[in-house]
Amino acid sequence: MKKTSTRLADGRELVYYDLRDDTVRDAVDHRPLDPTVTTSEVRHDVLLGDAVAIASHRQGRTYHPPADECPLCPSAGGRLSEIPDASYDVVVFENRFPSLAGDSGRCEVVCFTSDHSASFADLTEEQARLVLDAWTDRTSELSSLPSVEQVFCFENRGSEIGVTLGHPHGQIYAYPFTTPRTALMLRSVAAHKDATGGENLFDAVLERELAGERVVLEGEHWAAFVPYAAHWPYEVHLYPKRRVPDLLALGEDARSEFPKVYLELLRRLDRIFGAGEPPTPYISAWHQAPFGQMADFEGVVREDFALHLELFTIRRTSGKLKFLAGSESGMSVFINDVPPERAAERLREVAGS
Repeated sequence: MKKTSTRLADGRELVYYDLRDDTVRDAVDHRPLDPTVTTSEVRHDVLLGDAVAIASHRQGRTYHPPADECPLCPSAGGRLSEIPDASYDVVVFENRFPSLAGDSGRCEVVCFTSDHSASFADLTEEQARLVLDAWTDRTSELSSLPSVEQVFCFENRGSEIGVTLGHPHGQIYAYPFTTPRTALMLRSVAAHKDATGGENLFDAVLERELAGERVVLEGEHWAAFVPYAAHWPYEVHLYPKRRVPDLLALGEDARSEFPKVYLELLRRLDRIFGAGEPPTPYISAWHQAPFGQMADFEGVVREDFALHLELFTIRRTSGKLKFLAGSESGMSVFINDVPPERAAERLREVAGS
């Protein structure tokens, strides 16, 4: 992998990640851009104990542009985009309309390929590995910022999810705090460790799932399963078999196997609703240990956390979506229409040849 860092016309950082070491990236952003102005503010909810990012400047962000005006395609034919070069493998840049900025963190966009009509599932294993390497590098870079406590790499796919740019891309949020979902996991890990005299909860969950009926696929270094208490109709958790706290700690064997396993999962997700269905909308989310202080979680260290990826769709059956209505949105109590055992069975049924 070759990494080349440059700056856009308004001062934002852009980084190319290339498969070839001899690739030269010297294109200049010639757009007449004013410096980015953000209004990001993180407010603490004293009743719930969580945080809300207030970012009014995002009301003016790019919204469903036609394909020939996509800001994530390379600059070509006289049309200038967020990527100055005429081609790229993988590129990462600071979001022009960030939810988090300055002392409130940082937001980046990750473009998986220059092919506007592709999806992550269309990538080759070599390309998918390059994305993994980019995620890892960005985790390393962002975690070193003084304001950042947790790095979250994710992909939203499909207009049903709320995606406003059709180009295959994901995002990275660098939070100035430990997110509420991660904090819940760490509290459960702490309680389990205390109650069992030191047993790791993530290890116990993985061991239980591998011995059960909800395994979707298993490699030498990775295992994918539908969790016992899945919140979403089709939800898969992907774990490295050797517990590590973050992407930085993944061994080479696990890195090499990841593209094959992950691409197969994405392709199965596109098959579960049958031929002729539009691409399955999904969220793919990496869960990494926070880089900040662990003092709030007594008896727990970073190495107790288990890196894993959660992949899920909001489509519950052909032509029908799972909406977060009263119970889910009002009380955070999910109601799942698809039994996890049946979801796992279906994901096994649509295995690739």
